[in-house]
Amino acid sequence: MIKTIYRCIVLLLLLNSNALLADSSTPLPLDKLKLPPGFSISIYAEKLPGARTLARSDSGVIFIGTRGEGKVYALIPAKNVNEKMRMITLLTGLNEPNGVAYYQGDLYVAETNRILKYEKVETHIDNMPAPIVLTDQLPNEKWHGYRVLHVGPDKKLYVAIGMPCNTCFHRNDQPLFGTIARMSLNGKDLEVYALGVRNSVGFDWHPKTHELWFTDNGQDFMGDDIPPDEINRATQKGQDFGFPYVYGDNILAPGYKPEIIKNLKFEPPAYKLPAHVAPLGLFFYTGMQFPPAYHYQPFVALHGSWNRSKKAGYEVIKLTLNGNQVTGTEPFITGWLQGEIAWGRPVDFLMLPEGSLLISDDFNGVIYQVSWKQ
Repeated sequence: MIKTIYRCIVLLLLLNSNALLADSSTPLPLDKLKLPPGFSISIYAEKLPGARTLARSDSGVIFIGTRGEGKVYALIPAKNVNEKMRMITLLTGLNEPNGVAYYQGDLYVAETNRILKYEKVETHIDNMPAPIVLTDQLPNEKWHGYRVLHVGPDKKLYVAIGMPCNTCFHRNDQPLFGTIARMSLNGKDLEVYALGVRNSVGFDWHPKTHELWFTDNGQDFMGDDIPPDEINRATQKGQDFGFPYVYGDNILAPGYKPEIIKNLKFEPPAYKLPAHVAPLGLFFYTGMQFPPAYHYQPFVALHGSWNRSKKAGYEVIKLTLNGNQVTGTEPFITGWLQGEIAWGRPVDFLMLPEGSLLISDDFNGVIYQVSWKQ
């Protein structure tokens, strides 16, 4: 009964959120957004309902996964100064194609239950063929079913598979739930890389150490201020990040007794964020346009709370790393939350070759471009 009620609440919130999508004919109030001195923000692309994760081809085509639309969009760069960038709906009718990745000419798309491959995608961009189904063995639960997909430094596909619940136990019957899994580029050798992960909706590899850093959203209905949302660091295959047994600094979760976990080892968070800020995209900046203080540092998109008595999140933050330690955070973009009214929700990042940063916003169906000029 409680599970049914919770599902209804989430569905109503999602429906309400979709109903509040900004009218594309009304300019967004970008003047309300605050960035550090020297940075500017503009609209790079719009009229992209549900825009979520981003990927870019070698020639500059940007692919955009979506939530709630069943579509993948493509932004095709202009061929000369007399043309404009072209936006097309590349794919339709898919099962929540949130995750997109591009590698060596091929586009990979993560639906809730499948991972698809479109070979030599740019040669078919106006007439897409049927995909190769790499795997259809992912769980098909909609709750936390928005997959994130990347190709790792080891040339394997990584996919985040959230738990289909607020808090539940599936370690024995469905061990793919609550993990970041990986597989070969041909879809074979599917295995769990990190477990005990409630719901990661963004991850990236440190550009120097190649360690996997990822966001994780904590459970709801424990109060405004617990449990913390998390930034985690995985250094090797098989590490356990604790869900559902523990949260935060390995604090025992309600309903579990100490003897249940006495023989288990959990990795503590690399950094604890405020509860319910909903960290989604995480991205290490590797460009040279931004000042040196931003080089090789991670940005995190805080999508924003839905069940807090006072809203929190709705911003982009920068973490400061000293080696493997997070020594602090600072706001990078704020202003999407005005009092208790939120008018934007950042999701994912993509860096352009010259070093500017793209940020998707699924609330407004837009992509922002952030630039720095001395």
